[in-house]
Amino acid sequence: MRQQQRGAIVFLALVLCSGLTSFTSYSCTSRLVAEDMDRALLLTMQEQQSDVITQDTIGLFNSHLQMEALRGRATLAVDTRQKDFTCYARCSAATIFSLSDQRPATVLWSVTLLWGMFCLYLRMRKGNALPAQGALTYGGLTYSETEDRFLSRTGEAVRLTPMQRQLLRMFFSSPSHRLRKTEICDTLWPRKPDANDTLYTLVKRLRPIIEEHSSLRIESDRGCSYQLKDRSLE
Repeated sequence: MRQQQRGAIVFLALVLCSGLTSFTSYSCTSRLVAEDMDRALLLTMQEQQSDVITQDTIGLFNSHLQMEALRGRATLAVDTRQKDFTCYARCSAATIFSLSDQRPATVLWSVTLLWGMFCLYLRMRKGNALPAQGALTYGGLTYSETEDRFLSRTGEAVRLTPMQRQLLRMFFSSPSHRLRKTEICDTLWPRKPDANDTLYTLVKRLRPIIEEHSSLRIESDRGCSYQLKDRSLE
């Protein structure tokens, strides 16, 4: 589960970086375009000294544009709502986007797409994985007897210490998934006179691991036994 969470975090980070890179490039280009159009419009109005917009005005405006790619794509608009003559230079968002350098963002979007496809492939492969022969499944947790390891419902190997794996194997081997404390202590620590504290520590450290990878939990029964229960059945 942690692996999937890390994959999702990386994917979201790539999406954020890609979008931020694209927006930054667009904003920078938009500012440069506005400055170039304002300068060209000012020079045009000074040279023409007329309130009439003609074809010559547009040609003069385009000649003053420093950005060659902007020539013929920027337009002039006249505001007739006011008494004074007001002329504006405009450019579409599509034009600004096409003029901006989107190559870094494109590379990041490509990496994002590839990463998303890779995570989806891993998810599908783990989801389609079938338990091997000789496997025991309970509460979303699978014990492979041939490999002597536990697998989560996504097919990930659950990291356990040898003692944790042995105790969990005992729970799976029991038809009722219930074990007496004396039975556990005699099996795991046969030469230790009193292993109750050691057993308590072992169970305490095992609980969060199996709860993270399955719907199972270990419950204490009147202080004399432990039982492995499936929370989804309650």
